[in-house]
Amino acid sequence: MRMLLSVSIALAGGLMMTRVFKMLHLNFPDVTAFLIAGLIVGPFGIGRFGIEGIGFPTVELVEQVSALSNVALGFIAFAIGSEFRLEELKKTGRQATIVGIFQAVMATALVDAALIGLHFVLGEEVLPMPVAITMGAIAAATAPAATLMVVRQYKAKGPVTKILLPIVALDDAVGLVVFAVSFGIAMAMQGGELSVISVIVNPLIEIVGSLLLGSLLGWIMTKVETLFYSNSNRLSMTISFVILTIALSSMTIELGPVTVSFSSLLVCMMLGTIFCNMSDFSADIMERASKWTAPLYAVFFVLSGAELDLGILTRPLVVMIGVVYILTRCLGKYVGARISSTIAGCDENIRKYLGITLFPQAGVALGMCVTAQALGGEEAQLVRSITLFGVLIYELIGPTLTRNALTAAGEITPTPSEKKDRSRFHNSNHPRWRDAQAAITAAAKSVVPGSRSQH
Repeated sequence: MRMLLSVSIALAGGLMMTRVFKMLHLNFPDVTAFLIAGLIVGPFGIGRFGIEGIGFPTVELVEQVSALSNVALGFIAFAIGSEFRLEELKKTGRQATIVGIFQAVMATALVDAALIGLHFVLGEEVLPMPVAITMGAIAAATAPAATLMVVRQYKAKGPVTKILLPIVALDDAVGLVVFAVSFGIAMAMQGGELSVISVIVNPLIEIVGSLLLGSLLGWIMTKVETLFYSNSNRLSMTISFVILTIALSSMTIELGPVTVSFSSLLVCMMLGTIFCNMSDFSADIMERASKWTAPLYAVFFVLSGAELDLGILTRPLVVMIGVVYILTRCLGKYVGARISSTIAGCDENIRKYLGITLFPQAGVALGMCVTAQALGGEEAQLVRSITLFGVLIYELIGPTLTRNALTAAGEITPTPSEKKDRSRFHNSNHPRWRDAQAAITAAAKSVVPGSRSQH
């Protein structure tokens, strides 16, 4: 009962926050409103007061409803997978692969260089070398959820959007490999052995196994849905298959020294890819599914906001290292995307704006952070703190940066209300416009004494 009440309040709070933003004329994406609502109702907001039935008073209560977050991530991955249509991949597949790999590796390289340099300045006790290397690996990951939400909310369309979603999907696979190698090195530096199985074999099995499992389930789902003639029943079957896929993705099989595990993001992405390429009615089902999952995504981001710990901001050391991590990762993403998109022959808008849309980071990075707890002790805590600080900043400003980049690229059309506001401002009788004209005239006179405006 308490859990259901908390979830309902979280959803209502997130939706009301979007209205508050609207009334205050704060032109932020809905994702940001949901995250801030989560901060307010979470254990680090009004949850601190322990009011019964209002918000989430403890982190444990947020974790109890983590199944909703897992389901939401599965549907997000499924929706991104639908972007991998063969006709589109023929146009952008090569470019997306080049950019996806290069920008992830570049981000890792720059963060590694910066934090290793900081390690020699601050010393082993302040910033251990294994932590620096691990953070470099985490830097490769990009958040698919926030990116998809922004694209959907503003109905973004164009070259940048077309290549962005495949790259975000590819980031998961590249991130797994980079993290496995770097974290294996970090563990070896702590006194362990550098195992070929843990560094190379296990991550490759995870990627290949995830793609195979997703392909199999996608083929089965496509065949099963031909048994139904009602799109409502087909939608219900689609939802059940996505949830089944998420459940199967949590399996772990130990075969001696080899661990067979799956990435739910990759499995669900492949499920969506196979379904959309094999099914004739996939477009209609995907449109219906996007409407059904809208409240689920809202709950996901509110819960994500509830997990953000503002107490991290009171720790100067973490903030300092975190700022270096954030700046160098953003630089790596932007420069990496710029260089690789130029090499791949992408158009000018992609070269200029794609890197900015890759800044958001959340779920995948937090998953890597959980694995990194194997470092143990203060090193594990430092990795977690830096990652959480980065996620806090990325999640609050990342969606806005993504929207601004897509708008600058001309792929987001202003809403009617935005057009109305702009036309109102540009109306020559509007006070703001008259003030602006007066300011321009005064500036012209100050530059050329005695001159009159010629414009």
